[in-house]
Amino acid sequence: MSEQATSPQAQMSSPAWIRIERARHPQRPYPMDFIERIFTDFSEIHGDRAYGDDEAVACGMARLQGEEVLVIGNRKGGSTKDRVRRNFGMPHPEGYRKALRAMKIAEKFGRPVISFIDLPGAFPGLGAEERGQAEAIARNLLEMSRLRVPTISVISGEGGSGGALALAVADRVLILENALYFVITPESCAAIMWHDAAHKQLAAEAMRISAPEVAALGCVDEIILEPPEGIHTDRVAGCGLVGMALKKHLDELKAQPVDELVAARQAKFRTIAQFYTEG
Repeated sequence: MSEQATSPQAQMSSPAWIRIERARHPQRPYPMDFIERIFTDFSEIHGDRAYGDDEAVACGMARLQGEEVLVIGNRKGGSTKDRVRRNFGMPHPEGYRKALRAMKIAEKFGRPVISFIDLPGAFPGLGAEERGQAEAIARNLLEMSRLRVPTISVISGEGGSGGALALAVADRVLILENALYFVITPESCAAIMWHDAAHKQLAAEAMRISAPEVAALGCVDEIILEPPEGIHTDRVAGCGLVGMALKKHLDELKAQPVDELVAARQAKFRTIAQFYTEG
């Protein structure tokens, strides 16, 4: 194979990179766009009752076709100023603690929990680490695994590392057709493996982070189809498809006894992404 064929420039149109570009498209709906289009009567819950109110995470009570639920989504913001204020959608520990506080309220009143995720990861800054970022994520993993209400998570764009998983330990994990689910961004992977982030396309192919690939590993339960060329080309139709998928899964989960839900959820995440090779 020629040197040109393996260069980063030669891989710009690879299928994996096309999906990444669609997942990161500036016109792609963010979690709050889905919440505003699919749900009604959204009433936001603020603060973690410990440190502050992380504006990178929004959560509140709402209705899905008349059904009372709790919805959670990270906020990325629109303008540059708004993006900076919301930390580009990357939560601090107080964001995860706010989400958990809201989930506990939902559990108390028997309301299902639905989360939307589009973030490259939790914020790795010094202040976040000092305030217990790792503990906040670990606490959410534990508590979400035993919530006694139906839970659904939707990976709508980038589902990055523990920052995404802290909102995605759910009975059903759905992913949009052009969304991604990964432990590290392709750029960071390339910087580690090849000491050059320019090899990000090669990393994207090797990591197998697209919706069909993570579905094959059992990391998600359903792929929600998008309009041709991506959901950013038809937001109304795309959000309609997401709303229908949520209603279908919510009705199925509500029909199951709570003890069975919790047991099945914990069993799923104990065995997730296991695979075997011949011999």
